[in-house]
Amino acid sequence: MSGEGRLYEKGSFMENNSNNLTNPQEFINYVNQETQKLLENFSSAGGDDIFSQFTQSWTDLATRSMEDPTVWIKAISDYQMAQMNLWKSLLTGQSEAAPVANPAPGDRRFSAEEWSTNPVFSYIKQSYLLGSNLLQNMAANAKLSETEQKKLEFYTQQYIDAMSPTNFAITNPEVLQQALESKGQSLVDGLKNLLGDLEKGRITMTDESAFVLGENIATTEGAVVFQNRMFQLIQYKPTTEEVFEKPTLIVPPCINKFYILDLQEHNSYVKYCVDQGQTVFLVSWINPTTDQSDISWDDYVGEGVLKAIDVVKEISGSAKVNTVAWCIGGTLMASALAVMAHRKDTSVSSATFLTTLTDFQDPGDLCVFIDEQQVKRLEDKVNNQGYLSGKELATSFNMLRSNDLIWSYVVNNYLKGQTPPPFDILYWNGDSTNLPAEMYTYYINKMYLENKLSEKDGLTICGSPVDLGRIKTPCYFLSTIEDHIAPWKGTFKATETFGSNIEFVLGASGHVAGVINPASKNRRNYWVKGEQGKGPDHWLETAERVEGSWWPNWADWHKRRGGKKVPAPTAYGNEEHSVIEAAPGSYVAVRIA
Repeated sequence: MSGEGRLYEKGSFMENNSNNLTNPQEFINYVNQETQKLLENFSSAGGDDIFSQFTQSWTDLATRSMEDPTVWIKAISDYQMAQMNLWKSLLTGQSEAAPVANPAPGDRRFSAEEWSTNPVFSYIKQSYLLGSNLLQNMAANAKLSETEQKKLEFYTQQYIDAMSPTNFAITNPEVLQQALESKGQSLVDGLKNLLGDLEKGRITMTDESAFVLGENIATTEGAVVFQNRMFQLIQYKPTTEEVFEKPTLIVPPCINKFYILDLQEHNSYVKYCVDQGQTVFLVSWINPTTDQSDISWDDYVGEGVLKAIDVVKEISGSAKVNTVAWCIGGTLMASALAVMAHRKDTSVSSATFLTTLTDFQDPGDLCVFIDEQQVKRLEDKVNNQGYLSGKELATSFNMLRSNDLIWSYVVNNYLKGQTPPPFDILYWNGDSTNLPAEMYTYYINKMYLENKLSEKDGLTICGSPVDLGRIKTPCYFLSTIEDHIAPWKGTFKATETFGSNIEFVLGASGHVAGVINPASKNRRNYWVKGEQGKGPDHWLETAERVEGSWWPNWADWHKRRGGKKVPAPTAYGNEEHSVIEAAPGSYVAVRIA
């Protein structure tokens, strides 16, 4: 009865839950119902695909192995020998002194001392690592086609990560110790966290109550001065008496919310641009629902990017605009520049691309999700519901770093019953956006599967044949060396396909952290001035390494293209485009259900 009493004590899950359950049987029934929801959510978010892909990959591998079983026989023999040595070390009490298997450098899952000092947990850890090595070695030696090989290794790693003993309460010494010390309350709190996440349909990665849009995140002062069915246009208030005559238009990804570029004052790229004397405008994309399923790639380019450029010119009175675009926002900007080049429109004075693919021959780790069979299956689902769910996108991206972005939170939130600390980037990461069905199917087929954007006149967008070689606009390309979403060697191909002069810069870290690298902290490093024309590897070999943030390097480049200094505007918009509401606006506040 003491355990039951803890379930109902003040502050516990049962005391706080919205269903007002009053007895253990109702509690059990409720858990059963929510578990069923979990399975349904897991299935709808692609969980079934994960297991089917893993099963199919290993079926193909097993079939191949029958042609030459030598590799399998040796791998299994080595595994059995290692297991025998592990048993021997356990029985003789030597498990701590002579481990048979060790975690890879940087693997933090087994950092608790019990994994090394306790014979039982030491055995569990090492046995798991031996099994993991067996699966990895067999997958690595499968000798499949390049695409199938990557899929096999990826889904094998997903399975290995999911089966880690750290992910299960009964085999995690930290979880057991915490449950013992809290008299089971940690497990009850973990269940509460799990049920709360089930209602949200995603894993909580940060204390979401710590952030409020417009109050302590996305706080750079500004106003919405234009909106249509595609986007709101935000104009930010100058912080300098004079500004460059050519305004800056920022086009963020439509696959995420814009405020990754305006987190908090100390790490806001938008605020940094304003403080450099730029008149900054920013596109805040709509978060589409079923009603916007017919919005196309052409609409994002025409009613989105091109319209934003026109409005910025009208408000600023400048015939020229400098642009900054990130990820898929950069792909949209490249499409727009190619359309403008065909139309002989030279409105864009310079273009900055942040971790942007314009050639999709090598899509990096995302290739494991992209083949005709998987795309067709997802297309059917997307067309049926009218949009690609942002939750599914987030799951796919998180799988690329599953131990850090999935399983660590499963352990912390559900097994230990803890609440993750506030972290602005992870708050943004959990605030997903949808993609319209029409736009998504075009994007995934024409870009990723067919790689048409890189072909001369391979696409017609907004009535214009697209040739990236026609683009003569000076460009600044920032890529990051650890980017798994837009691999830097893939983004480097723009230096070979664009017809313009390109300043290519390679930053440290990954897709997000490499971009959001505030000048005030001056962390990490970047590479510049490599020799172009001989491929990415040669560029890096000949490049100069510079310590600190890339932001000042870009600001100097951008300054040379900003034009003369003029008095800063004293009001938002103009007679035709008046203030609609204060920044960050209402479009960015729409959250998916």
